Amino acid sequence: MKISVLCFDLSSNAFGRAWLLAQALSGVYDVEIIGTSRRGGTWTPMDHSKIPVKEFMWDRYPKFSKIKKNILDAIDGDIILASKLMPTSFGIGLQKKASSGKPLLVDIDDWELGFFYHSGFWGRVGRFLNFSNPNGLPYVWRMDRLVGYADAVSVSNRFLQKKFGGVLLPHCRDTTVLDPLKFNPNKIKEKMGFKNKKVVMFLGTPRPHKGVGDLLAAFKIIDNPDLNLAIIGADNHQEFLERIDRSIRHRVVVLPKMSFVKLPELLSAADIIAIPQRRTSDSVGQIPARLFDAMSMGKPIIATRVSDIPEVLDGCGYLVDPNEPAQLAEAIEYILNHLDEARAKGQTARERCQRMYDISNLEFGLSKLMEKVLA
Repeated sequence: MKISVLCFDLSSNAFGRAWLLAQALSGVYDVEIIGTSRRGGTWTPMDHSKIPVKEFMWDRYPKFSKIKKNILDAIDGDIILASKLMPTSFGIGLQKKASSGKPLLVDIDDWELGFFYHSGFWGRVGRFLNFSNPNGLPYVWRMDRLVGYADAVSVSNRFLQKKFGGVLLPHCRDTTVLDPLKFNPNKIKEKMGFKNKKVVMFLGTPRPHKGVGDLLAAFKIIDNPDLNLAIIGADNHQEFLERIDRSIRHRVVVLPKMSFVKLPELLSAADIIAIPQRRTSDSVGQIPARLFDAMSMGKPIIATRVSDIPEVLDGCGYLVDPNEPAQLAEAIEYILNHLDEARAKGQTARERCQRMYDISNLEFGLSKLMEKVLA
């Protein structure tokens, strides 16, 4: 039995969830990932992936019409699993289902329209007229209304479940790989230039809705020369560093995207993982995948009360209100003054992750969905 996982852009972080789904299925099924790539190749953090990939270069209409036909011809799985409600994944999956009769599942881990709505009225008008982009607003808007044509739906958080229905399948992690006992934090700190320092770490692309600006503002409040901030995942890391206020720049290290193979080692150097998500139309429909990385590594976590974050942590971390740098600063200083308590919470978070958010849970949930569509 073969499953074709459709990814709307192999070169973006969309590949992360598509890969996670494929990896969870690969123990039982023959799996491949198929999709377009805007920048060529696959997303840098997943460059270690051994899942077979069929890549098609992205283009605008009318050229994309031919590319779409080639993608449809390349989908040869017995089951189609579209990752995200995007035209170049779910939309193509719908067309393949209509022409072949093959069952189609859709996995939704973001509210895609939310990314368009943050741009304001005139921004939305401009985007709605963007008909040449295969993943433009008019086509994404239509995807929202075609979910009912899928044979099964899975979602990553309760906001999406309320909106689209389906089975809740949160982000999961391989807790045997993300295992803090495999690493020596002090040695890794020294290698990274953080010897005898405390490190607050932010992982992921530092987009505005992820609250990096609030975290930097919190650092301006904290007067502690032995506290460093590591931001890992910036596209133009040197340019990003130069935009940071001079008063704290010497305490901030900005690194580019890293392979997931290096992720556990990098995380082990952190004393605190910060997930300062803002409450915007971009963020209400998502749960940060990095939350589960931090939990698996048993790290003290500071996160905001956005989406399902409070439910996922369930007392295993420190919660603050979104868009509140002063609360972030207070939480950071509290942890530094209560390290034993914070580390105990981190260990509890790891145990919770092993129990509820290990990849074995995703494997089980997906297997039940497959049984449903094949019944």
